[in-house]
Amino acid sequence: MCGISGLVNCGGKETLARMTHVQAHRGPDDCGLWEQRFPDGSYVALGNRRLAILDLSSSGHMPMTNEDRSVVITYNGEVYNFADLRRELQAKGYRFVSETDTEVVLHLYEEEGPDCVKRLNGMFAFAICDMRSGVPTLFLARDHFGVKPFYYWYRGRQMAFASEIKALLEVPGITAELDPASLHQYLTFLWVPDPKTMFRGVFKLPAGYYAVLKSGELTLTRYWDLSFPPKEHACPGTEQALAEEIRERFRHSVGAQMISDVPIAAFLSAGLDSSSIVAMMSQATRQPVRTYTVTFPPKYRVGETALDDPRVAARLAQQLGCENEQIVVEPDVVNLLPQLTWHMDEPTADPAIIPAYLVCREARKQATVLLSGVGGDELFAGYRKHIAHYWAERYQRLPRTLRSALEPTILNLPSLRGTSMKGSTRLAKKMARSASLGPVDRFVMNCTYLDQEQKSALYSDEFALEVEGSDPAERHRSSFEEVRGADFLNQMLYLDVKIFMVSLNLTYNDKMSMASSVEVRVPFLDRELAEFVAWNVPPGLKLKGVLRPTTKYILRKAMQDILPREVLQQPKAGFAAPVDYWLAHDLKEMVDDLLSESQIRKRGLFRPEQVRALVGEQRRGTEDWSMQIWQFLTLELWTRMFLDGGSRQMAADTIQAQQAATA
Repeated sequence: MCGISGLVNCGGKETLARMTHVQAHRGPDDCGLWEQRFPDGSYVALGNRRLAILDLSSSGHMPMTNEDRSVVITYNGEVYNFADLRRELQAKGYRFVSETDTEVVLHLYEEEGPDCVKRLNGMFAFAICDMRSGVPTLFLARDHFGVKPFYYWYRGRQMAFASEIKALLEVPGITAELDPASLHQYLTFLWVPDPKTMFRGVFKLPAGYYAVLKSGELTLTRYWDLSFPPKEHACPGTEQALAEEIRERFRHSVGAQMISDVPIAAFLSAGLDSSSIVAMMSQATRQPVRTYTVTFPPKYRVGETALDDPRVAARLAQQLGCENEQIVVEPDVVNLLPQLTWHMDEPTADPAIIPAYLVCREARKQATVLLSGVGGDELFAGYRKHIAHYWAERYQRLPRTLRSALEPTILNLPSLRGTSMKGSTRLAKKMARSASLGPVDRFVMNCTYLDQEQKSALYSDEFALEVEGSDPAERHRSSFEEVRGADFLNQMLYLDVKIFMVSLNLTYNDKMSMASSVEVRVPFLDRELAEFVAWNVPPGLKLKGVLRPTTKYILRKAMQDILPREVLQQPKAGFAAPVDYWLAHDLKEMVDDLLSESQIRKRGLFRPEQVRALVGEQRRGTEDWSMQIWQFLTLELWTRMFLDGGSRQMAADTIQAQQAATA
């Protein structure tokens, strides 16, 4: 895993060096710079920070060139079918000087051009400068699911790109400016959907896309998309045969992603996805698999039903013969949050970033690669919003007069924070807001943390004018159109893959692991496995039943002879964090400082009395606004870090340390 950077017709070698140095955490093992000025006056530069995973020798140094130096690559990722591709290329006469997958991608591009990405199965973000025609052509690519990040800025004939936005801010002419429409989206969903970012003028190369920059013209092309069959499609085979096929395909994916020249381990919660990965890893090796489990002290767990039970993970590890380290998370969140905000680049109001970072930091002491269960819920239907769709369909059969009486009653329920009913109450209130809507609007509402009415009450007059007419769910609605002929469950899964997973889960997994120089791999997102599940598993075998449905049914069926019943029947918990406790204790003073009326008024974005009203209702226990307050807190930290200039000092310190280390 690495950090990439590049410049076209802007900056220079000193700028490129700063871009690579500020991403040193992504690749502590090596650093490389390449630049070229061309007769037509154009300039191209590529940089790389290397985290050595395959072939730890200097042969893997990047940027890497072909034999005659006419093609050069800077690369981040892992291609799991690289060995097969290497043998194919060797048969065609290509010579290799390293054992890396980077060199395979380089020669595959020489052979097949832009179509090379269609042959890759893995996670990647890379840039290739092709000088064979005499005119430099830049080829940029991001993997099928967007596991690895790719940010870029483009203006006229100038371009800059990197694995992290903080590197782009080192480029003269690129300034940190808030994008109002993106803030509107952030306040709706807790994060900004791809391809936009919170920074005006900075974009993400979408998952499954490549781009070509030639003679100043940038062209984006979608080379892959996860497709689904039409609603009336009949899936072949029996349930048992299908379960066996999925088990073997999943086994193959896990085995392929265990290839490494450095120590490898896995996350292990009490959940189905990580447990399935660890079980397959245990079967693939004679050595005990090292696993890491996040747990919280008892004081954090009061009233929190969304936290995994670490005892289940410990028992599973013992049964599988694994080593299991229980990491008790009791962080100094006041000092940690600003640091993680810098690493995240964008405000991301999911407190799961904290345990994600801490487990990677601890694991880095003994392992460089971790396998994660991200993607299982999106492929096999594991979220409550999937169940909510079917519950709502039946709820709508009730007379409208009865529903009109029920909904305000539910919405007026106390939050019941501090009790085991907190989660159920939150779910009931969310359903009361969404259950009478149509399918698309209902799905969007179930993803929404502040609806339009709530945002209108919060926004200042000036900010409301800036986002007037902007639909924060525009990307959601256009994505539904892409798969409108599929069963609605598959439509929801498509949106989860294309928006939620890539913009939130994969983003923070990458940033939090790279902050500790750890590579995270995701076996569920094997391209061939995902395509098979999409076309061969009927919706009724992903989510089985109605009133008490079984999520990820076919995956549970596939793993029933491998995992114990305790794990197979474990309710979904997720990579959660005790937000309620932190806001009431550790972060109470920070909330009052950063979200004071004077500070909010200074920003000019929100009505101070409305934000303070949320804080007051939260503290009195009348409402559960924990995620929304976390949202505003994260935003203010990000604003101070990137718009007020706090990040410049952190970047300068990082760059200075790297310059001293390489002097």
